[in-house]
Amino acid sequence: MEGILRGRVHKYGDNVDTDSIIPGRFLKEMDPKKLAEHTMEGIDPNFVTKVKPGDFVVAGKNFGCGSSREHAPIALRYSGIKAVLAKSFARIFYRNAIDGGHLIPIEIDEKIYEKLSDDDEIEVDVLKGVIRNLTKVEVYNMRPIPELVMEIIKAGGIFMFKRR
Repeated sequence: MEGILRGRVHKYGDNVDTDSIIPGRFLKEMDPKKLAEHTMEGIDPNFVTKVKPGDFVVAGKNFGCGSSREHAPIALRYSGIKAVLAKSFARIFYRNAIDGGHLIPIEIDEKIYEKLSDDDEIEVDVLKGVIRNLTKVEVYNMRPIPELVMEIIKAGGIFMFKRR
């Protein structure tokens, strides 16, 4: 896993549910690349044309609420998202993101959320706990990612972690 991630912000509000991330009608799709073609379709039909590899989703409270579909973090990852920065995560989404090794869920506070804007280019140093807003030339300290969570992510998910 890379220690420093760089990309653009795609910003959303509170309570982005899993049906907004990947609508239920696509849950029979087994190819993650085809699944990614419908990422965020429930709230942002243009998301897949805007997102680039390495970009970030920034969201408010309770990101990933709703049904416990593992497809949501998979769709985000295959669309190009490496990390989601949110004020809080729904518990099951948080675990699915980590356990599947799909993306890094990063909790941020209200102040950071307010400072980040759609299309800002940012750099996130997950090991040092620093977010650099390259667009606004600002630096924010984020909550550290728990050590066990980082170990699972570095291993590529819970199954790979357990095999070590």
